[in-house]
Amino acid sequence: MNKILQKKKLSADVYEMVVEAPLIAKARKAGQFVIVQIDTDWGERIPLTIADADPAAGTMTMVFQAVGASTHKLAEKNVGEHVENILGPLGTPTHIEKVGTVVCVGGGIGVAPLHPIAQAMKAAGNKVIIIMGARTKDLVIFEDRMRKIADELVIVTDDGSYGRKALVTEPLKEYCSADPKPELAVAIGPPIMMKFCAEATRPFGVHTVVSLNTIMIDGTGMCGGCRVTVGGETKFVCVDGPEFDGHKVDFDNMMTRLRAYKTQEDENHHECHIGLGLPPHQPPAAPAAAPGAKK
Repeated sequence: MNKILQKKKLSADVYEMVVEAPLIAKARKAGQFVIVQIDTDWGERIPLTIADADPAAGTMTMVFQAVGASTHKLAEKNVGEHVENILGPLGTPTHIEKVGTVVCVGGGIGVAPLHPIAQAMKAAGNKVIIIMGARTKDLVIFEDRMRKIADELVIVTDDGSYGRKALVTEPLKEYCSADPKPELAVAIGPPIMMKFCAEATRPFGVHTVVSLNTIMIDGTGMCGGCRVTVGGETKFVCVDGPEFDGHKVDFDNMMTRLRAYKTQEDENHHECHIGLGLPPHQPPAAPAAAPGAKK
C-alpha cells in the first residue's frame, strides 16, 4: 500500500501527488516511470512518469492530468488514503553524461517528467537551457523548480499571456542556430510537439532525445501495446524506451496507434479494458453450460 502524503492541484485537471514508495524512491533514475492501478479488481493500469523522488524520506512524486476514468479516480483520492498498486521503476533510464550544453524542452504537463532529467543533466556538469511551453499562463507548471536548475529559462505560451508568445520550436531553433550550438536536446510533451522539435533540430544536426507516451498495459514488454517504429525497427516503449532518438521515430505511425482505441475509450469514459471486452469493474461471466450438461 502506498500512502498519499501530499496532494496539490497545479493547474486545471493537473495534480501533483507525493506517495510513500521507499523501494521505488531508492531505485529510480531520471527518465523512468511507474505503472499505477487504482482498483485491484480489473482496474486499468496507467503509466505515470516519476517527476521526483526523495530516497531519504522514501517518497515518490507523480504528476498527472485527470483526463480519463482512472486518472479522475486518482485525483479524487486525498492525503492519508492509499494508491492500491504502484509498479516500478520501469523503463530504461536517461543516459546522463557531461556533453556541454543541453536544451531541455517541455510542453504542458511534459515539463514534469522533464524535471528529473534536467536535474541529472545539471548535476553531471552540463549547461542546461530549459524551454517551457503551455497554452496559457494558468497551465504553466514547475516554474520555480525549473528556475533553480536552469542556466537559462525561456517560457512561451500560445496566447502570449505569459512569457513569450511563441511555440517551443521557435526558441529551440534559435539556440540550435547559435554558435556554438547545443550538443543535445531533450523534448517531452504531446507527440505532435516532440515531432516538430525533432524537425527543428534536424537541420542543425543536434542529437535529440524524446520520451514517448504510448498506449501501455503491463509495462514489462509482454503485451506489445506500446510498440513504435524507430529507425525502421519495431521497439517497445516500456522496455526499449521510453526515450528514443527523435530523428528516427515514426511519429505519424505512433499518433495513428494512439487513436486506435478512441471509440472504446469514449464508450468507457476513457477507461482502458483492451482485450477484456468488459464495462468498467465487471469481471468476465462464467462460461455457459454446454447443452444437456448437468447443472
